[in-house]
Amino acid sequence: MASWERSCGKAALWKCLHIERRSISFTNSPMEPHDQPPPYEALSNSSEGSNPWEGQDTHVKDDGRVVVDANSKLCRTLSRLIPRVQHENLPPPAHTEPTHPPYRLNIVIQIVGSRGDIQPFLALGTALQAHGHRIRIATHDTFAPFVQASNLEFYPIGGNPNQLMAYMVKNPGLIPRMKSIRAGEIAKKQQMMAEMLRGCWQSCIAPDPVSGTPFVADAIIANPPSFAHVHCAQALGVPLHLMFTMPWSATGRFPHPLANLRNGGEREWVNWVSYGVVDWLAWQGLGDVINDWRKNDLNLEPIAMSEGPFLLQTLKVPYTYCWSPALVPKPDDWPANLEVCGFFFRDPPDYKPPAALETFLSSGPPPIYIGFGSIVLDDPEKMTRILIEAVQQTGIRALISRGWSKLGGIDCENVMYLDDCPHEWLFQRVSAVIHHGGAGTTACGLRYGRPTFIVPFFGDQPFWGEMVAANGAGPSPIPHEHLDAEKLAQAIRYCIGPDAMRAAGDIATRMQHESGVQAAVASFHRNLPAGLKKCEIMPQFPASWVVKKGKKKYHLSKVAAEVLLDHMKISRDKMKPYQSNPIIIENERWDPITGISSAGLGWTVDILKASGDIVYQPYKVMRQEGSTSRPSSRSTDRETPLSNLTPEPHLHKSKSMSSIPPSTPHPQAQSKAAAMASASAKATGKVLTKYVSGIMVDIPLAAAEGFRVLPGLYGDKVHDYGHVKDWKTGTIAGAKCFALGMGESFTDIFYQPYRGAKANGAVGFATGMVKGTVGVVGKMAHAGLGLVAYPGQGIKRTIRSSWKNKRQKEIVAALHADGVSTLRHERGRGLKDAVVIDLFRQLWQKDDTVDDSDDYL
Repeated sequence: MASWERSCGKAALWKCLHIERRSISFTNSPMEPHDQPPPYEALSNSSEGSNPWEGQDTHVKDDGRVVVDANSKLCRTLSRLIPRVQHENLPPPAHTEPTHPPYRLNIVIQIVGSRGDIQPFLALGTALQAHGHRIRIATHDTFAPFVQASNLEFYPIGGNPNQLMAYMVKNPGLIPRMKSIRAGEIAKKQQMMAEMLRGCWQSCIAPDPVSGTPFVADAIIANPPSFAHVHCAQALGVPLHLMFTMPWSATGRFPHPLANLRNGGEREWVNWVSYGVVDWLAWQGLGDVINDWRKNDLNLEPIAMSEGPFLLQTLKVPYTYCWSPALVPKPDDWPANLEVCGFFFRDPPDYKPPAALETFLSSGPPPIYIGFGSIVLDDPEKMTRILIEAVQQTGIRALISRGWSKLGGIDCENVMYLDDCPHEWLFQRVSAVIHHGGAGTTACGLRYGRPTFIVPFFGDQPFWGEMVAANGAGPSPIPHEHLDAEKLAQAIRYCIGPDAMRAAGDIATRMQHESGVQAAVASFHRNLPAGLKKCEIMPQFPASWVVKKGKKKYHLSKVAAEVLLDHMKISRDKMKPYQSNPIIIENERWDPITGISSAGLGWTVDILKASGDIVYQPYKVMRQEGSTSRPSSRSTDRETPLSNLTPEPHLHKSKSMSSIPPSTPHPQAQSKAAAMASASAKATGKVLTKYVSGIMVDIPLAAAEGFRVLPGLYGDKVHDYGHVKDWKTGTIAGAKCFALGMGESFTDIFYQPYRGAKANGAVGFATGMVKGTVGVVGKMAHAGLGLVAYPGQGIKRTIRSSWKNKRQKEIVAALHADGVSTLRHERGRGLKDAVVIDLFRQLWQKDDTVDDSDDYL
C-alpha cells in the first residue's frame, strides 16, 4: 500500500517540481556595533553589488539548490500537508538557568557527516557527561580515535564519510546529476544509508564493541541527516531531541538553505513551503530504504508518503539549533520547542605545534588560513594552483590545510602546507580564514574575530557564506566551481581590510556572552518528557521496566529489577519494558475517495507481489541452496563457522554413494525440496493474510478514516476517537464511531440548515441543506464502516504485538544485560540487595489491592 503511494508521489513530484540551477548574490555592508543581522528577506531580494556568478553558465554549473516555484502544484499541495504548529505565548527560555536531571541517563548521540559535524557534539557530550549521564557517540568508524580522545564512548554505525563527501560534491543538491545515476552512485548511497540505519539502531542497544559493556539508550540526541533517530526512538519508546547547525524547521522568515525561490507569491508563504519541498525530496530518495529497515529490523509499520516528510513536525520533536543568535536570531514564528542556543565550542585542546609551524608563524605577520576540511575534490591540483596564484597576487602569507583532498605539491615561499591542526588553537594566530563554510569552522573563525570568506560546495555552506557576508565579516560566497585566482585575490583583499576586521570583531564580542553548549544541555533537560519516570525503589535511576502486581503497576530501574529477579521477588512474565515517550504514527486520510483508492490499489499491488513470491521464493531458495552446496574460495570462517560444519552421518557409514539404497532420495535433495516447499507455503500464507487483512481491515479502515475527516472539508467538527493500539481501544473507538456517526447523521439534516440560516439567511440555509445531506451519507457510512474497521485494526495490532519479534527480544535482552552490568558496578560501590528487597516490600504492602501470595513472588 505504502509502495503505491510512494510511486504516485514520485510521479507527482517530477511533474510538479521545476528544477532550475540558479544562484544568489549578496552585498557587503559592515554592521554597526550593536545592529541586529539584516532580515533574510532583504538578502534574498538583493541584486546589487558584486555577483560572483555573473557571466557564468549557472544552468550547467551550480550550487545544487532546489528552486521552489510558488506557482507550482507541488507547492500548493505541500502547503496543505505541512503541519501547522499551534504557538504558545510563552516567554523565551532562560538559557542560563541551571537544569539538573534527577538521575543518570544513557544517551546515544547519532551523527552523520564530516569531522566538522562531529566536533560540536563532542563538546555537548562532554558537558552532558559532566552532569552524570553516560554518553555514547554513534558515528562513522573513521572518527573512533577522534571521539575516544574526548573520553566519550564510541559506537561505529558504518558508512564512509569520504565517499559521502565526494558524492555530495558531485551532487550538491537533492536532485542527483545524470552522470551519478549512470555510474550507479545512487544505489551505492542508498546501500550506505541502509548500513548506517542498521548501525544507528545497534548503537541504541548493543554492547560497547571494545569493552563489551552493555548499553541501552534512555534518550537519543541526533542531527537530522542521521535519519534513523525518530524510528529508533519509536522502537524503544524513548525521548528524542534533534540538534543541528542549519535551519530545518519551517518558518516564514527565511527559506530553507537548500532552496531558491522564484515566481514571487507571498514571501512568508513561499519561505514556509520551501521546507516542505526539501523534506519531500529527501523522503523520495530514502523513504523506501527507511521503510524496508523499519519492517525488517524494527518490526514497525511502514510510513506513508504523506506522513514521512513531515514526521518530525507532526510529532513536535524538540530542536536545538546550535548557531549564534548574533548571526541568525530565532524566528518569531517558531514554537517554544525550537530553540537557538549558540555555537557549540569545546575547550581549546592542549596542543603543541610542530617546530616548522612555530617557525612559520613567528617569521612574519599573521598569515591567512585556507582549508576545505572534509571536502573531497575531483581536481585538487587545480584548486592548489588557484590558491597559490591568489596568494602571490596579494603578497600575503598563507597556511593551507591539506584536508581530505590532499592539497599541495606546489612550493611557494609564503605558503606552508598543514596537516591536522586544531582550529581552536590555530585561528587565534591567523589574520583571516578561507574555508568551505562548515558550521563548526565558521563558528570557530568568528569566535576569534577573524574575517571569513566561504567557498561553498553543498548543504548549509552557502547559507553560512551568505550570513557572514550579510554581517559584513567577509565577502559574498563564491561556489568552488566558479572560483579562480582573480576572484580569490579580491576576496582576500576584502578580508584583510578594516571593514571586515571591524565587523568580525563585533560578532566575536557579542558571541562572548553566549554559552551554546550549556544552553543546549539546559534545553535537552527542559524538553525531557513527563513520562520519563524515576524508579520507585531507587530514585537515582530512571525507570526501565513496568512490573504488574495485581491492579498496581510499578516502575522499576534496570538495577532494581535485576536484584528482585535474583531473589525471585518478581516474575519475568510480569515485566514489560517501560516506554517513557511512546511515539504514535498514523496514516492520515484526506477524504474518502483518495483513502479508498490508495488503500485499494496498495492492497492490489501487495497481493500481486505476494502471489509472485509463491514462485519466486522457492526459486530463490533453490539458487541459494545450489550456491552454498558448491565450495567457494571466497568463503570465510565468518560466513560458515567451523562449529556448524557437521559431517553428514550417512557419508561416514558408507564408503561410496552406491551403498545408499536407490529408493532413498539423497538427503540434500530432500532438504532442498523441503526448503522450497516451505518457502512456497510461507508465500501462500502471506497472500491469504494480506487478502484477509485488506478486505477486513485495511480498506474498510481507510474508508472509515476518509469519511471521518469528511466533515472537516466543509468546516464541521472532526471527531477523534484516540489511538487504537489493541483490541480494547479498537472496540471503544468502534463504539464511539457508531454512536456519534449514527446520531449526527439523523440530526445534521435539521441542524445544519438551521445553523446556516441563523448565520447567513437564505444562502446559509441552502448551504446547510447541502452540508446536512452530505452529513447523512458520510456519517452513516462512517458509522457502519468504523464499527467493523476500528475493532479489526485493534485485533490486528494485538496479534502483532503478541508475537515475540526480533526487536522485542533484542530490547529485553539488552535491558537485562545492562541491568546485570550496572548492578555489578553498584554492588561494588556498596549496594546491599536486602535494602532493595525491603524497599520493594514496603512499596507494594502500601497497596491493599495487592495479592500477597507466592503466585506472584
